[in-house]
Amino acid sequence: QVQLVESGGGLVQPGGSLRLSCAASGTSFSINTMAWYRQAPGKQRDEVASITTGGGTNYADSVKGRFTISRDNAKNTVYLQMNSLKPDDTAVYYCRALSLQGLVQYNWWGQGTQVTVSS
Repeated sequence: QVQLVESGGGLVQPGGSLRLSCAASGTSFSINTMAWYRQAPGKQRDEVASITTGGGTNYADSVKGRFTISRDNAKNTVYLQMNSLKPDDTAVYYCRALSLQGLVQYNWWGQGTQVTVSS
């Protein structure tokens, strides 16, 4: 059973920073892409950033230049450094891990961590 354990959420003032972490355990599969999503109340869950095993990254336009995704492949851990936070960044942030095994893609989700940006 794969588990993704997120940490690092909390309350921060506008302009502040937070660093989220997500550690994957319980799988013998190689994890390919790891990603962060977020979901604000009443809105759909959207991808924020993703990173491949080789370090290729992709960001949503709304976070480019402010957020940085990174990973430690040896630890199956992904990080999201969030700077210059805005109230619009308030959401539950979810970690996702994907593994392609032959023609089958597996994916797992974390339980989510709340990020609140407010003065």
